[in-house]
Amino acid sequence: MESKIKTKEELVKIISDLKSQGKKIVTTNGAFDILHVGHIKSFERAREFGDCLIVGLNTDESVRHYKGPKRPLNPEHDRALMLAALEVVDYVVLFNEDTPSELLDALKPDIHVKAADYNVDKMPETPVVRKNGGEVVCVPLEPGYATTDLIGEILKRFGDGEHEKVDSGRGGYEVGK
Repeated sequence: MESKIKTKEELVKIISDLKSQGKKIVTTNGAFDILHVGHIKSFERAREFGDCLIVGLNTDESVRHYKGPKRPLNPEHDRALMLAALEVVDYVVLFNEDTPSELLDALKPDIHVKAADYNVDKMPETPVVRKNGGEVVCVPLEPGYATTDLIGEILKRFGDGEHEKVDSGRGGYEVGK
């Protein structure tokens, strides 16, 4: 898994080699804080556009900047490892900026994919991708899956303050009653 986590500089070289072989490069990006089926379906749809899927992952600092001080729940290295473990993902790269524009300017993907809740013409990365000859595509969201909704459901189920102790074999942990 670790071998799929690359720096921007490493990916520039890898992409150059892949493009010289006629391969089409696809990128997507996000925080992917609590990985769920909606993310997996989005990655699968994105991968259909090309030969290599690269996931740009917001660092902890950039997630806090745009989602608030309580996020992310999972640290960047853990999130990167989870993404790298997915067969559909070829590479993962961390970026610290508010938008993936700088990353995408370096990687120059053929296709950049986002979920359909974004407006392509209003995304800050669209001009960068187009300037480099790429295309920005939105794919449908998987109905019923959103990290914010999942956090809300967890709070609804377990936010009452009543918990019971469960022995996990590692010293136990608490869950709601």
